[in-house]
Amino acid sequence: MTDGQIIKEAVRLVADGVSVTFPVKGRSMIPFIVGGRESVVLQKPDDLKVGHVVLAEIAPEHYVVHRIIRIGPDDRITLMGDGNIRGTESCRREHVLARATHVVDAQGQRRTLESKGQIFKARVWYRIRLFRRIILAVLRRTCKKYAL
Repeated sequence: MTDGQIIKEAVRLVADGVSVTFPVKGRSMIPFIVGGRESVVLQKPDDLKVGHVVLAEIAPEHYVVHRIIRIGPDDRITLMGDGNIRGTESCRREHVLARATHVVDAQGQRRTLESKGQIFKARVWYRIRLFRRIILAVLRRTCKKYAL
């Protein structure tokens, strides 16, 4: 199965009301999600809010797991990876395919992405994006979890 087929099957299950634990790739969500080492729990994308992490199709067959940073009045959603310094993606609400509610690490430990504390940390992280490069460089050098 290709990555696209796996994603489509996961989305089909989510649409049927099944929670799906889905491995993530890449570094675009560091420090909140470490690609290649952690997975996310996907659920139906009900009641979307700024701060939620979602699986979205931003172009045909191009999927991202990124955080909502803006929801426009025209149902246009702007996304940004927590590990990104700049650059955003956007899509219409109907292209948000699932909401990531939890992260699961390699030991099976779950942590929520949607507690008030986690949403607060994500908002602070977004506001200090000018300093992310420095903070991420320090994390990669000092913390084995984030090392490339």
